[in-house]
Amino acid sequence: MNLDKLMSQHLTRAFDASKTIPEETLQQLLSFLRSTPTSVNIQPNHFYVLATAEGKKQLADNLGERFQDNSEKILNASHTVILTTRADVPDSHLEEVFNKEDADGRFPDPAKRALWQFMTRDFLNLRNYGYKDLNHWMEKQTYMALGMTMMAAAELGVDATPLEGFDPTSVDKAFKIRETGHTTTVLLALGYPDPAKAYGSPISRFEADRLFTFV
Repeated sequence: MNLDKLMSQHLTRAFDASKTIPEETLQQLLSFLRSTPTSVNIQPNHFYVLATAEGKKQLADNLGERFQDNSEKILNASHTVILTTRADVPDSHLEEVFNKEDADGRFPDPAKRALWQFMTRDFLNLRNYGYKDLNHWMEKQTYMALGMTMMAAAELGVDATPLEGFDPTSVDKAFKIRETGHTTTVLLALGYPDPAKAYGSPISRFEADRLFTFV
């Protein structure tokens, strides 16, 4: 990964609609997204991968009136991912997580398995009733998955642009997302830049002494 190049380039604002991510590369990227960590392994996400013109148009048509500027990005991207997050954590979801951990042999020691499950339930209760931020806590993990996947995309030579300009109610309704117990958190457009529309100006960031404090 060329970090110097990453540090000096803008996010892609215009994609080349004629270029498509190779299937092998896409599957590598989705495998990475699947592997991104979540606190207490809660795995609160579901990802909608829009690979067809019809799927991307369905999203572009339902961004909401204020956010039509993002339509072109979505339509011209090779793929767009809708990252959704659970609205809550019902017992049924928690049992799915525990059963998958058992199937994968995560805790072969029954005592450690029981302790882990107790600690997980206790932590979720703290988030739900103590801090009262369960959904926000899960959404922060969605953004961690987003950021890590953007870096993985760069490693694979794919440009990745996050999009928050959309009406989540409209997107949820268009894809029947809330019926699954999730809601849309953020979008990720993937593809290759249109060189004719690339920014030529340098990026602008605060100097290091403005940003870092060493203790």
